[in-house]
Amino acid sequence: MSAVASLSSTEEVITSRRTESLDAHEISKLITPSTTGMFGRINVLYLLEKSNLAVTLENDNKEIVAHAAFLDYPNHSLADPAEWVPWIQSNYKSNEYTPLNTLFMHLFVAQADYALEGAKEIIRTVFNAVPELHYIFLFIPSTVSLESSLEAVFEPVLDPETVCQYTAFIAHRHLHFPVLRVRKARVEDHDDLIPLFTQYNSDLTAMYGDYFLAELIEAQNEQNHAVVCEVRGKAVGFMSVCSDVNVEMLNQCFNLKPFHGLYVPDPADLLEPPPELEAESAKKQHSTVPQSPEAGLSEEKECKNEAESDKKKNQDGWMTLHLLTNMLNKKEAIITPDADIPAKGDTTYNLKYSSGICMEEADKKIFHPVYKGSSNAFCIQLFVIDEKYEMRSQDFLPFVFKLFPNRDFCVITVPNMVPEFPLLQSFARVIPYHSSTLPQDLYVFHRSGLISPFIIRKAKSIDKPGVECLISKLRLNTSILENLNIFNEARRHLEGTPVQAFVAEVMDQIVGIAIIKNEEDINYIRSHYNIEDFIYFSYHTQEEHGRLLHFALNPIFHHHRKHFLKEILRLSYKSCIYHTVNHQQEQDKNAYAHSLTSALNCMVPVCARRQIVYPLEELGINAPSRQVSKDQVTYALYHFNRKLTLEPKVTINARIVIVGASDTGIAFLEKLIFRPHLKFNNITLISTHGIPTSDNCDRHVFLANSHCYNDKDYALLSLQSWVNVVIGKMKRIDRAAKHVVLSEGRKVPYDHLILCTGEQYQVCNPTGVDINKLLTNRELSVNLNQIYTGQVPSNLFTINDKEDCLNAYIWLQENFTDREGNVIVYGNTLDAYTTVEALLSLGVMGSRIHLAEPPLETNVTCFNNFTVESAVDEALKKSGVTVYKNCILAQWNDGNNPEPIMSASFTTDTKPFKLPCSVFINFYKKKVPYETFKAINDACLVYDGKLVIDSNFHTNDPAIRAAGPLTKFAQCYYADGWSHSIFNSKEVGYQLATILLPFFDPTLPVEDPPEDPERLIPMYPVPKIQGCKLPGGYYYLHVAKPGLSTPLAAQMSHAKYGTEIITGSAQTGNYFRLHLNQYSMVETITCLSTEPFPSSNYICLYGQHEQLLNRFCDRLEDGLITNLYSYFKEPWCLAIYHDRFNDFKSEVHQIMSARQMEDSPSVTELIQQVMEEEHDLLSEPKEFIRMKALKCGFKRPVEKCVLNYLKYNSYHLSMYARPGLI
Repeated sequence: MSAVASLSSTEEVITSRRTESLDAHEISKLITPSTTGMFGRINVLYLLEKSNLAVTLENDNKEIVAHAAFLDYPNHSLADPAEWVPWIQSNYKSNEYTPLNTLFMHLFVAQADYALEGAKEIIRTVFNAVPELHYIFLFIPSTVSLESSLEAVFEPVLDPETVCQYTAFIAHRHLHFPVLRVRKARVEDHDDLIPLFTQYNSDLTAMYGDYFLAELIEAQNEQNHAVVCEVRGKAVGFMSVCSDVNVEMLNQCFNLKPFHGLYVPDPADLLEPPPELEAESAKKQHSTVPQSPEAGLSEEKECKNEAESDKKKNQDGWMTLHLLTNMLNKKEAIITPDADIPAKGDTTYNLKYSSGICMEEADKKIFHPVYKGSSNAFCIQLFVIDEKYEMRSQDFLPFVFKLFPNRDFCVITVPNMVPEFPLLQSFARVIPYHSSTLPQDLYVFHRSGLISPFIIRKAKSIDKPGVECLISKLRLNTSILENLNIFNEARRHLEGTPVQAFVAEVMDQIVGIAIIKNEEDINYIRSHYNIEDFIYFSYHTQEEHGRLLHFALNPIFHHHRKHFLKEILRLSYKSCIYHTVNHQQEQDKNAYAHSLTSALNCMVPVCARRQIVYPLEELGINAPSRQVSKDQVTYALYHFNRKLTLEPKVTINARIVIVGASDTGIAFLEKLIFRPHLKFNNITLISTHGIPTSDNCDRHVFLANSHCYNDKDYALLSLQSWVNVVIGKMKRIDRAAKHVVLSEGRKVPYDHLILCTGEQYQVCNPTGVDINKLLTNRELSVNLNQIYTGQVPSNLFTINDKEDCLNAYIWLQENFTDREGNVIVYGNTLDAYTTVEALLSLGVMGSRIHLAEPPLETNVTCFNNFTVESAVDEALKKSGVTVYKNCILAQWNDGNNPEPIMSASFTTDTKPFKLPCSVFINFYKKKVPYETFKAINDACLVYDGKLVIDSNFHTNDPAIRAAGPLTKFAQCYYADGWSHSIFNSKEVGYQLATILLPFFDPTLPVEDPPEDPERLIPMYPVPKIQGCKLPGGYYYLHVAKPGLSTPLAAQMSHAKYGTEIITGSAQTGNYFRLHLNQYSMVETITCLSTEPFPSSNYICLYGQHEQLLNRFCDRLEDGLITNLYSYFKEPWCLAIYHDRFNDFKSEVHQIMSARQMEDSPSVTELIQQVMEEEHDLLSEPKEFIRMKALKCGFKRPVEKCVLNYLKYNSYHLSMYARPGLI
């Protein structure tokens, strides 16, 4: 934000920002004949798609006043984009212009009043935003004069020897935003610097006195130096560095193997573990899964930091003051001295170390290399810089390295809660060991990172030895070399796909390798992934899309990753590259390019699109192309394009710990990870079985489906690439120390703790009554909610997740299906009926299956539909399954040792009974697990039957939030019956992330809580969905509006219930029930069919008005609809199943809400007037509104919107006719 003076001499505040595609129309209005003369005819939207950087200036009225676009090759097609470097060197006799330090202006437009100051501001902004940039070129035709506004920022490049049709102009950094001058600090700098310190942190002055900085500067010696950067003689930044670093402690806490432990290499170094320790560590790998783009793509990298700390939140300006001395606990110090800054009167400044290492005792057996060399690092202890110059923070580095000529590494530790500031963008973040309990992140920079030029070029045959040396320690080194050989020998794969290889070179040494191929499946990617969230697809040709196969870069040059990718795009003539991650193929070594440094952090994850299930036979030749409808191996997709090359991500190191891999927890993670401009480094999931994956057995399903996530969804999310997974159970929460203690004693520290454990079926506790006394359920005097504390029998299965399903399936196959004996299924939930069907499909005779249903807690069954219940009961009877109603488990084995269960006794409302039992499957009563309850209760979190939260998911601890069935709303909301359990768990997880994101995302405003909250609980409109396969081979789907459970008969008796439409019957296997509410909106869908049906299609019907369903009610009255399955299979309805149909409806709503004529109302206003009886109606209100809307000009824009929707999505909706198609 800057204040500029326009030609009218009025000073106005203008704001610079990155240009968005929506700005194209306004930018086009600023193009003048003079602009066209200098830059040629410009398609602004196309230019924005291909620009590396585009900057827009706007005033207080959000009006665009100036714009400029910059690319990494010359305009006017003066040179081949991949060959401009030798062209410019030969024509302008200079070797100082490189792809790293040079950009080219391709467009500049501005309002006349702002042209001069706008040009200056944009050039300043560009030089500030790109620290490596030193030159901006502009080429215009020789016959055209440069605009006066640009003459103020560009100067001609004199080259009398070359005759050219174009004139070159150049803007130099030193004239607009120069490199800062760095020198040794002097005591006189005190007065300039102290305001910077006090602006962001006043504790230092209070702790060490008013003149601590002067004393620190005065105490410099060979080990301790203080330097400043200055602008026009005034110090604007300060850095204190020290060579006394506890490198041993750093190696205990962080994986510094790629940096040789920060030691000088020595022949006596022990770098490999002994064989016995290597075997032992391999056994431990099952308990923690390292999942980060960097950890997951390098076999040497460990888990991310799961540090233990009690750390105050410091968010006082994200970029300037980083006082490591003030934020590190003395007992946990790594680089920090006992007194980093001398107190009054001290004249010495020596770094000392804490004697304790912050490691968990249980994990000290991790092998750490033994280094015999001397320390090779110095550390940054204090750093502060004025906000205006923060992007020039890297200017300190060349100077401080000169102060320590014998040290190659500069290190800095930063508290987790401090956002990453510009200085750290030049550093490589080191992955902590999972055993580290330090509350800091470690960053490393090698002096070789200062070497220039950093050259990216196409690979050559002679590069092979250098590449072999670079990737020798990588798991995929063989695959990388094979692809490199293919490039060197044939330039294309065996199937004919072109391949290109590029290397990064510094001082004739290969430091990076990347291999790409043409993306031949781009139509499939477009139809299955939301790549159009990032690009305008029509502006990118087929050949401009590439797939990144391998990417490896020496971590010393970690900060050049994005430049490497930018050069790959330029040299390969690509505009977009993609990378796929398929965890199913990980064992085939093709899932990842296991690189020294991953490229994933520079790329953006792309959301998958919901697909229409097409009736291909009915569509015939009108079906979508095979490229759209074909089935492929599911993979997660990552994307990178030219617009992202100079756009930094916001890095968040805050430790976010999620307990529970429930649908709510997974949805929360999904929402965080798929924020393209955010990068979370410290997300940890604590789960009993880790992240659900498609690797588990899916042959037989014992549980109903919530339609939140399935195996394919987990593969598309690729959470393993971003989330640390800790396998275990939460045992205790230490709120003071801010860590979670697991059952095996391990500690997982957090800054934000998210509890999403949900409710699970618990091991049922027999009442213990003797059935020989002939007691009934009414006569029982025991508490049915008591917890089972005995030994769990080996043939008792309480199934809660896929892992439990797999274990039960394996046991049944090995010990039950081909033998004699009975199975008892105990429960009255949908899962119990699903399990009965699974047993029948396993080949278990119905006569061996006994379904014991405990009494209902409410008067609502799991189906809440008499027709469905009757059909299932009849199917159970035909299958020979015996059903017992209102049963309560009394004893196993007549009260004797239950290992194994040989019999089970039950009491009923009449007389008790006893059944022989070979296997007992339990689905009785979902509750909060006792271990979870105890951890919550012992932590003094408010618990009232469930964990108490407010409408923003807060518990009584501001650092702990919770969501899902685990929770209930506080009493002050007067909503005892309402909780998250009655809503869609996926939407609840999304909303939880939405509440938390403003604390991390600078683009989102943080709203202060109201002083007097309204005490209203949030409502989540997404429907609650259940699906499964029931006995009798019935496929079942139920989609309903979230709400309190009420018997269906009671709902239908309400005057405003609406309309019920039923076709088919359960007996014929085609029962379909549709409920339209009083507003003719679909509110309930129930399907029961013996044939599979497209559930995902039918779910899309929820919330649609009957008019959108092809005038559904009119057709029903005319007797044209006899089978809803056939009706919703017709081609007309496929547009409703499209994932962008709701966006289309929103566009139509916007048209209806806007006036098409100045003196005519909008449709929304017209409806309001009719409701308020402002018109004398001569016809029905609907007809009156329709006729009025036609007269007001709404027909044409709505028709245009419909046709655009069909045209834009024609690859999915090929069955619709469009203008020009016939």
